[in-house]
Amino acid sequence: MKLKHILACSLMLVICVLTKMFGYSYSSTISKAIIPSLKSVRTITENDFLKDLEFANELFPSGNKRIDNKMKRALKANSFSTMQTLKLHQRSEIWFPIIEPILKKYGVPDDFKYIPLIESGMKRGQYSPKGAAGLWQFMPQTARTYGLTVNDNVDERMNVRLATVAAAKYIKDLHRQFNSWTLAAAAYNGGEGRMKRQINKQNIDDYFKMDLNHETGKYVYSLISMKEVIEHPEDYGYKIRNGRKLMAIKD
Repeated sequence: MKLKHILACSLMLVICVLTKMFGYSYSSTISKAIIPSLKSVRTITENDFLKDLEFANELFPSGNKRIDNKMKRALKANSFSTMQTLKLHQRSEIWFPIIEPILKKYGVPDDFKYIPLIESGMKRGQYSPKGAAGLWQFMPQTARTYGLTVNDNVDERMNVRLATVAAAKYIKDLHRQFNSWTLAAAAYNGGEGRMKRQINKQNIDDYFKMDLNHETGKYVYSLISMKEVIEHPEDYGYKIRNGRKLMAIKD
């Protein structure tokens, strides 16, 4: 009887010792676990998000710190916290239904509809100090080259439909010259002649790696960021009742 009692006590003692050993081992393992900070999680999320950005089906080349920072600044510049207005969304709702089918007819990617938002804020009667006018901010000679009448009596740059047809033809020509929609967009802003000279001078035909003037150097970033805040307004602080109206026409 006494032997059974001793064996039972010994067994209990062994169980207690083993429990302590495994308990300390488990606790030690947990204490060494690395828990990512909120800041690092946010950074990972941002970097993953940038990988999904694209313009006219040409992917944004994330992974380069300089390029990524320029993109983040462009997104912040077009966020509601900076803009403090819904006017661009409201104007888009008016003019996109006219612009989208014309771009589609001429084989121009839908993302080029964001050019008027960057160029003129989608104000139809907008004139620049250099003489550009209309939603698409055509210079007089370029407008005439692509079929618009511009004289003392008539300025078809103010006609949204006609100007969009001219813009579609011009953008298509730019794509033929540069074989890249991204470079075509940059050339729309900086001029094809200047863009060709920079490509030859720098021996680079990648927009994101080129050293361009300030306005052209940020132009495509602005287009991508404008696309983001129009198509995903809530992500950038905008409160839009029916954001679907701003989306591209789908087949």
